[in-house]
This record gives sequence, structure tokens and C-alpha cells, in this order.
Amino acid sequence: MKKHLLTATTVAGILISTFAGPASAHENIYTVQPGDTLWKISQAKQVSIADMKSWNQLTTDTIYVNQKLSLLAPHSHETATPATTASSDTAITYLVNSGNTLSGIAKTYGTTVTDIKSLNGLTSDTIYVGQRLLVKSSVKTVSKAQLVMNEANKYIGTPYLWGGNTPAGFDCSGFTSYVFNKVGITIPRTAALQWSGLKVSATPNPGDLVFFETYAAGASHVGIYLGNNKFIQAGSSGVSIADMTNSYWKPRYLGARTAF
Repeated sequence: MKKHLLTATTVAGILISTFAGPASAHENIYTVQPGDTLWKISQAKQVSIADMKSWNQLTTDTIYVNQKLSLLAPHSHETATPATTASSDTAITYLVNSGNTLSGIAKTYGTTVTDIKSLNGLTSDTIYVGQRLLVKSSVKTVSKAQLVMNEANKYIGTPYLWGGNTPAGFDCSGFTSYVFNKVGITIPRTAALQWSGLKVSATPNPGDLVFFETYAAGASHVGIYLGNNKFIQAGSSGVSIADMTNSYWKPRYLGARTAF
């Protein structure tokens, strides 16, 4: 398994760390497929379950389709330069390696060839070894959304408690507000206020809030969208993952909001 190279640059007086990516996406990032388990992935990639859980901040063996799992230890870098990351958006750059293509780099970082070309003023798909490419102008939304989902998954199995907003017990909006607060994002406490006070997300993206009309008119239930029509929520049976397309949730779905 190849290692990343940690480099540091100064932007507006702030030291920003970026990683030169691997030659191919499968070397350090795995996208969970239907039917996958941590055991199955560990056998295929020859990485221990304990390491994967540690590297991805997993507290249970639960994973979900389209989840991105790191297969590389976060500190196994060739160099380790201390850095202070800006609280605002930062940029990701990539050092082109032998065999890289724009399409491969775009897939690794969840972007498009068109966006990379636009960011770097490229007029063709030709790239060369040693070239440094700006692959994302901002990592705020992506990184925060993943942090939200990682944090939410820590509390699977936590019991339901009306008015609860701690790991001792959650109600639906107590759970969402607690999770977002843990990653540094303050949102309103109740489902109704979260629905009315956050930006509309026409199509839910991972990390967005999804709302349902259950026991009362309007937004009376909320969860966190995980992708592939799955969301995590504090329901009557505790914190669990549910399918938005099942016969109960589908007709009650109201829409999505984003805090990013």
C-alpha cells in the first residue's frame, strides 16, 4: 500500500496541510457496496477490522452503502508536518503520479474532470508527473458532512427518550442537534425549527437533514441522510438506520434541509 505525502502551504498566513493522493483510488479509499461487511472488506483488502474501525472512527461494525472507508492509517505518512487548518474553506491539491489520469483523480476525490480542468485552467486532458493540481477549491461541505455521519453512527442503539438530547437518550431532534453540535455546527433544537430555519436542499445529500410528518402536521420527525435512501434517526426503538422508501416513511417524507 502506497503512502500519501503530506505537504504544507501558507494561505493568507495560515498553514494548510494537503496530501498528495495515491496512484489509484482503491489503494486508500473504499466505497461500501451492497452486501458488504467489515469482515468481507477486511478479507478483500487485507486490512484488519480493528484498524478500519480505528481509522474511520467507527464504534460498531455497522456500515452503509456508499460510505467511504479509509484503508490507510491516518498517521502513516512519509512526513508529519504540524499544521493549523483554517476554520473557513480550504483547498485540496494533488501531486500527479505516474499512471494518473484526470478521470482517476476526479473519482478519488468525488469531483469531475470538468471541475478539475476549470480550477486549473486546463484546455486538454493532458497531465504530467509532478504536476500539482487543485482538485477542490473547498472541502468544507464534504468533510463536515462525513464528520456528521461518522458522529451519528456512534450512537446506534442509544435508547429513545422524549426530550432527550444526550447519549443517555435522544428524541429525534435532540439527536440531530447533538450530533451537529459535536462537529461544531449549531442548529435549532426542535424538528420544526430545524425545518424552518435551515436552507432548503432540493435533493438530500449525505449529511443533510430529512424531515417527515408523523404524529403532528408539519415537520414532526427528523433524521440525518446517509445516502442510498437511508437515514439515521432516533425513533421509538432508539437510534437506528431506516429506509426512506419503505411503506411507512415514504408517504410521510416532507423534504430536506442543509446546515452546510
